[in-house]
Amino acid sequence: HGYLLPGYSVDPVLWLRRIWLHHLKRMNMSGVVFLLVAVASSPLLRAVDAFSGVVPNFIKSSLPAVTPKANNILILDHVNWNHEKGRHDWLKAFYFDWLQCAVDPRKEENMAKNKKTLWANMGAHQFHLPEGTPQAQVLDGLITLVYPTLDGIRKRENKYISFLEGSEAKLLEETSSSILLMDPWGTQFRLVDASSSQLTGRDARGVQARGDTSEAWGMSDVTFYTNQDCNFPGIGRYYETVLGAQCAVHSNSCIVSVGPNQSLTFRRHPDPLKKVSHVDLKETDEGTSNWGPHVSMYVADFKATYERAAEFQLTYVNPRFKRRAYNLEEALDQCMFRCIDIIDPENQAAGPIIQLEHEIRSVTNVDGSKYKSCPFDEIPMQCK
Repeated sequence: HGYLLPGYSVDPVLWLRRIWLHHLKRMNMSGVVFLLVAVASSPLLRAVDAFSGVVPNFIKSSLPAVTPKANNILILDHVNWNHEKGRHDWLKAFYFDWLQCAVDPRKEENMAKNKKTLWANMGAHQFHLPEGTPQAQVLDGLITLVYPTLDGIRKRENKYISFLEGSEAKLLEETSSSILLMDPWGTQFRLVDASSSQLTGRDARGVQARGDTSEAWGMSDVTFYTNQDCNFPGIGRYYETVLGAQCAVHSNSCIVSVGPNQSLTFRRHPDPLKKVSHVDLKETDEGTSNWGPHVSMYVADFKATYERAAEFQLTYVNPRFKRRAYNLEEALDQCMFRCIDIIDPENQAAGPIIQLEHEIRSVTNVDGSKYKSCPFDEIPMQCK
């Protein structure tokens, strides 16, 4: 610990790496283990994790909070939000031509007819982009996509910025390894190359639908902004208690592990005056329908996850969708259920901290076979 206390004005990640290499050469294995424990428990490491996002893998492997097999959430497979009805031209130009997402073959007919929902694939991940009524939605947050290189994005920039003139599409910021841009309706994307990500390729477990190959490897993070007074520890307790996820809670954010090298982040909105909402609720004869965005994720222990959600009275049926699960039997049959309220399990009476619709999916059917929409080639061992 003595090595970790001085306030040297250097890159803390490089500093920790140098310490590691220095002691690795001089220590026996017991000394190495002691160093790992000291580094893993240090305040500096927590600060590095919070602010740099590039903690060395040898340190991360010593932390229980990021042990993959302890995480019940296997993957955040898709994000769903509306595009503007009648503007397939902008949708195609941005997502399929500029970002080079792959067209999901299950929606090729809609692509040809220039109407209804399109699915944009990136390795094991997807965007579901239904028509608005008629307005588009703006995701109040930030989506991070990883590319092997950003050369193609840069080469296509002028062509598609020109084509999308009159929309909100624009390049906001650019560095040697990342690009921040906005889609035609205002949703923000951060594109990073391989040098700025822990991803080293597409998810080895499988890809979405055997169609064309996307240029992007996948979606490494989805960030949703929150109000300034957000209870981040409560959000962490929700994901740990109800969904069985590993979380890192900081003063202005909660980062949820939703798969290998993939995260779902809740972060205080950069505009302190902005009031945030991620739902669009409408009362219908069948109940409260949400027309806002939702995230979809697969879990390892589907039955236990449903039972925990039901225990806290958090299951939700959205009349907007045909597939509905009003009880455990129907959830097992449909291979899914939904939640919308994120609550603090230690203070449920306080009501939702934030609302965001989750579609929780099962990898397997009732008979044990793989669910048809799951992107994995094989059923993960923890699901068996």
